[in-house]
Amino acid sequence: MSLEADTVLCRYGEIGLKSTKVRTDMERRLRDNIEALLSDRGVDGTVERRWSRLLVHTDEPDAALDAATDAFGVVSASPAATRPPTLDAIRGALREAAESHPGGSFAVRARRAGPKDAHPFASGDIEREGGRVVGEVSGAPVDLDDPDVTYGVDCRKEEAFVFTETRPGPGGLPLGSQGTAVVLLSGGIDSPVAAWEAMKRGCTIAPVYVDLGDYGGPDHRARAVSVGCRLARYAPNYDAVLRVVPAGDLVGELAAEIGHTRMLSLRRVMLRTAEEVAREVGAHSIVTGESLGQKSSQTGPNLAVTDAAVTLPVHRPLLTRDKTDITDAARRIGTFDDSTLPVGCERVAPTHPETNATLSAVEAAEPADLFERAAALAAEAETVDLHELRRQSAPIAGGE
Repeated sequence: MSLEADTVLCRYGEIGLKSTKVRTDMERRLRDNIEALLSDRGVDGTVERRWSRLLVHTDEPDAALDAATDAFGVVSASPAATRPPTLDAIRGALREAAESHPGGSFAVRARRAGPKDAHPFASGDIEREGGRVVGEVSGAPVDLDDPDVTYGVDCRKEEAFVFTETRPGPGGLPLGSQGTAVVLLSGGIDSPVAAWEAMKRGCTIAPVYVDLGDYGGPDHRARAVSVGCRLARYAPNYDAVLRVVPAGDLVGELAAEIGHTRMLSLRRVMLRTAEEVAREVGAHSIVTGESLGQKSSQTGPNLAVTDAAVTLPVHRPLLTRDKTDITDAARRIGTFDDSTLPVGCERVAPTHPETNATLSAVEAAEPADLFERAAALAAEAETVDLHELRRQSAPIAGGE
């Protein structure tokens, strides 16, 4: 719009349903997270907490909008122009905005907040008066059901915000509000989306990549590191350390010695290493990218067998989602391109994998010291500081 924005108006959802104390804590955390995203991307702006809103005051509204709508907990955000909370000032702002009306129908949506005596008018008055002004300037028809352009007004006691754009954010809860989960990050399409979903629900993540050695190769590892950096971009004010577990020799033994249940034993090794890392970092659970029935190791019976390897809860955010839905999500969050290199672990799979395993049969085929070796491998894990790697690397297309 021709109206120059000086503020990004950030809205949240579930946070508003919490008790006063929890809501305040989450608002503060969300404010801190938005500030960190702005700083990480070199955007000048300050974040102010208001009741039911957070305001980013900035002279870089487009870049601030990009950052704010990457903050978990933000449902939507709008670049807005600040005006005095009077009908005259609001009408003037709408008149100015309507001068660049792109065509098509329009509606004016207003929200007035504060005590009843804060303004001598109601939200309906803003909509009627604003609609009249926009119609006069643009000559466009009003459509209250499905307008092509929506002019928004958020009128508060101290000021009013006028805007024409509302961009969705991820929603959910502020990152860091729900503790830490270890994520088994293969770098394929699924696991980064599962990690992002856990972050959306407020969990910081401790990613673990199980290096398959010759069965994966350098491209396999590079893919995991790359998607890890993508995810770290959403969490600049939290630790982002990828642990690379050197499991190549053990994977080779499993492939040579175990028949149709070897993929389940490999998954059990992965979960056990993740649990060891969880103990180290104080995580409450493990997250995987598994989707029910998507692969032979992900049938209902087989998931029960693999979960028996650990005592921590195993969360599967993608459990009921179709592959096309997961792929679309990977594109939206920016991990798809890095996730589509060839998958080395397909070389481990037997010709006829078990789809209806029993725990006793899987355990009988495994080395007796399998979990002890998995724990030892976790202790030998190499650490990769993803934030440091981001700083050293070239900018990521479409992002930093």
